Amino acid sequence: MALYLLYEAASGYSLFQAHGIDEIGQNTEAVRNSVTDLNRFGKVVKIAAFSPFGSALDALNQCNAVSEGLMTDELRNFLELNLPKVKEGKKPKFSLGVAEPKIGSHIFEETKIPCQSNEFILELLRGVRFHFDRFISDLKLIDLDKAQLGLAHSYSRAKVKFNVNRVDNMVIQAIFLLDTLDKDVNTFSMRIREWYSWHFPELVKIVNDNYLYAKVAKYIENKSELSEDKIPGLTEILGDEDKAKEIVEAAKASMGQDLSVIDLINVKQFAQRVMDLAQYRKNLHEYLVNKMNDIAPNLASLIGEMVGARLISHAGSLTNLAKCPSSTLQILGAEKALFRALKTRGNTPKYGLIFHSSFIGRASAKNKGRMARYLANKCSIASRIDCFSETNTTVFGDKLREQVEERLDFYDKGIAPRKNVDMMKAAIKSNKDDEKTDMDVEDGASAKKSSKKKKSKGDVVPMEEDKSAAKATIGDASEEDMGTEKKKKKKEKRKSQENGENGIESEQNGTAKKKKSKSKDVELVETVSEVKKKKKSKSKTDA
Repeated sequence: MALYLLYEAASGYSLFQAHGIDEIGQNTEAVRNSVTDLNRFGKVVKIAAFSPFGSALDALNQCNAVSEGLMTDELRNFLELNLPKVKEGKKPKFSLGVAEPKIGSHIFEETKIPCQSNEFILELLRGVRFHFDRFISDLKLIDLDKAQLGLAHSYSRAKVKFNVNRVDNMVIQAIFLLDTLDKDVNTFSMRIREWYSWHFPELVKIVNDNYLYAKVAKYIENKSELSEDKIPGLTEILGDEDKAKEIVEAAKASMGQDLSVIDLINVKQFAQRVMDLAQYRKNLHEYLVNKMNDIAPNLASLIGEMVGARLISHAGSLTNLAKCPSSTLQILGAEKALFRALKTRGNTPKYGLIFHSSFIGRASAKNKGRMARYLANKCSIASRIDCFSETNTTVFGDKLREQVEERLDFYDKGIAPRKNVDMMKAAIKSNKDDEKTDMDVEDGASAKKSSKKKKSKGDVVPMEEDKSAAKATIGDASEEDMGTEKKKKKKEKRKSQENGENGIESEQNGTAKKKKSKSKDVELVETVSEVKKKKKSKSKTDA
């Protein structure tokens, strides 16, 4: 039985024929030893055909098809052209050796060519790959390396393609930066409080917020110049007129020391920097919220954007978080406490980063651990849905949040929550309904556009119909005018004859209802007359 080998190179498809298989007895060890020696391997395997790829794009398409286990039209034509034909009803006298069993089964289904893939075939293909540049005379080793490198780069780029809007690395960097900004803004705010308190110490007790303190310090500058004229400006900043008046009164009796102009300029510039940092922190938080709604909408709707982002950041990526079991997710962020408890044989922690969720805070002290375990379970489900689903939706996250709320009521009031299966069915149903409504809206919009485009074409047909109808009515009117009185008399005679033959019938201009009512009346009259006749006959017989 002849054996052919299919080798998919970066430059094209090649077909080899293996000789002397019976002598070798399909000994894998013998083939493995003869692979490195071209003189020995060349006696066993010889090239039968070679079909180069037309372009780099064609090579990429063929490589993608082979990796997915699909046979392209080019590969089918190449095999049918260079392999013996398979006759129906007869067993083929050859077989095709392939590296992947998946593509071998697809080739057999489409072309009925018997394929095989085992260790012996793989060793032969390894030898082919090792000496491929020697089998084809016109192919240089440098050209083969360039083709392999180019195809490897393009294939890797195609496989690594991802959705730009769903890059979880942006969330990780944003949450790190947000934590850093929180620390920096607090540090700088304390510094400006301490610095400006040398000049106006009473302001610290009146204004507690760091951002507002920096804003007010920049607005006041020198306390000696503060008067009642600046009360509207302070009211606009603080939102409270009483506090603005209190600041003005405190400035009049302040115990702080005076600062030079240069010192006040530096304080003002530093206050502006703190305000800019606080504003940037606010914008970054909005960016993080929007990014979380794009990347992990269900996790964000379940546990919140900040806690969800911290979980993704601590796990390393959304995929890693989706791979974590709920027991790991529950104590994510409490690794030190866990290992300390294992070392000292103490109690292990009940929660990690999910402690910052509002659900844990709302649960009672004895139910915090149970609530953390249940919430970790739902977070694990939400993260897997976000990671592996293709559509962006918050339906599942909302339903999971409802489940957690019901679980809280169950712990507090004893109300039995709904089952997970029922909630998931309801979520899937509502998701399908949302998709249908979106499709209907899109179809309606497209229908409106098409109707606007085809308005002129659609108006032409009724105009033509109206013209033809008008012509027909004009023609009919002329024929009736040209008709003679004889024709009218003949029509009247025909009508009278038809009425005489069929009995009482409606006129031609009458409606169908009148016809039915008259026919019913006739039938009633006939039935009444028949009943009277029967009564008379009975009375006669009795007499």
